[in-house]
Amino acid sequence: MIKPWPCARSQTEKSFRVFSIRTDTAISPQTGIEHNFYIIESRDWVNIIPLTADLQVIMVRQYRHGSREVTLEIPGGLLDTGDTPQEAAVRELLEETGYQAEDWKEIGVVSPNPAIFSNRCYTFLARNMKKVSDPLPDQTEDIEVILIPLSDIPELIRKGEIDHALVITAFYWYFLQT
Repeated sequence: MIKPWPCARSQTEKSFRVFSIRTDTAISPQTGIEHNFYIIESRDWVNIIPLTADLQVIMVRQYRHGSREVTLEIPGGLLDTGDTPQEAAVRELLEETGYQAEDWKEIGVVSPNPAIFSNRCYTFLARNMKKVSDPLPDQTEDIEVILIPLSDIPELIRKGEIDHALVITAFYWYFLQT
């Protein structure tokens, strides 16, 4: 039977703006030997599928430094201290797209990569969209807002035009419900 590994020591090594690195020394319940594990601690994330009345998904194109590519994604971001996931989703939708939604529904939660990340990603469906402002990206974001027919999403995923794992997961949650 698989058992949790007791943590003998835990130490935050270095902290950055959006994450920190933690080293946990854990003891194997099988052998009793200590091993170091490196964990990326991050606040929880949110993803939003903003859906218009005529079934268009409000999406964003943005440059991602990790992949050094422009990606096609849904709006999303980190929870701020004290935020609920839905509060963060409302804020991120407005900042990245200039839209607000009347109807909100949490449709799924995942662990992005439990081997090395400590956080969760919450996915929301937002409906009854209303454009209320221009996007308000922060200084590190360069975002283009585009509307994509919902019916085109599966093909964009198949062709690799949408390749962000958490965005694909968000659409999986959506299509499970329909």
